[in-house]
Amino acid sequence: MDLFNECMEILGNCLTVSKIDKDSIDDVVLVGGSSRIPKVQKLLRDFFKGKDLCKSINPDEAVAFGAAVQAALLSDGIKNAPNLVLIDVTPLSLGFGIQHDCMKVVIPRNTTIPVKRKSRCATITDNQPSALIEVYEGERTRASDNNLLGYFQLSGIPPAPCGHPIYVHFSVDENGILTVSAKELSTGIMNEIIITNYKERLSAAEIKELIQEAENYRAEDEKFQQMAK
Repeated sequence: MDLFNECMEILGNCLTVSKIDKDSIDDVVLVGGSSRIPKVQKLLRDFFKGKDLCKSINPDEAVAFGAAVQAALLSDGIKNAPNLVLIDVTPLSLGFGIQHDCMKVVIPRNTTIPVKRKSRCATITDNQPSALIEVYEGERTRASDNNLLGYFQLSGIPPAPCGHPIYVHFSVDENGILTVSAKELSTGIMNEIIITNYKERLSAAEIKELIQEAENYRAEDEKFQQMAK
């Protein structure tokens, strides 16, 4: 029964994250061999308030057809491949550490990729010559409670009072490659880091655990955020 409940929990989370109300769903199409299980069908009907389930397609053939279409889209030289766009998203929020060990989110969780975003940070002391940019993934307010993906140093910042601006750019391409760069505008100095495997580092179960951990510590994180201001 736990596995059945977990399936429905995933379905509910999917709708919540997508900001779609279950009443706005037109059809519930059954795909995959497990959709034949009577208990699964009953749970789906109950979840969607008695809505009829669409069983007009073969659930096994649908999976095979989808895999074939995906292979065609990824291959060169295949003619007449369906003109489809497959949407991927960032599994966890991406950001960098700032003063007081806070996490500054640049790309929120479930953002469609490819995506490019930028954020502003600043020096924290007068005449600061360099800045350490630490790149994190996760949902916690405290940077050190998240996963450190990598870091780099931006050196050569010109002498200036505290609060001198630095601009940090995040980019995730269609292959899931994350590029983070930092730039000081008056001199044009820049440095960057490229992280090629950040999406493969964690399993689906580990990502789910991190998201749940953030929910469990929500009150503590909110308190920390208030103290850090």
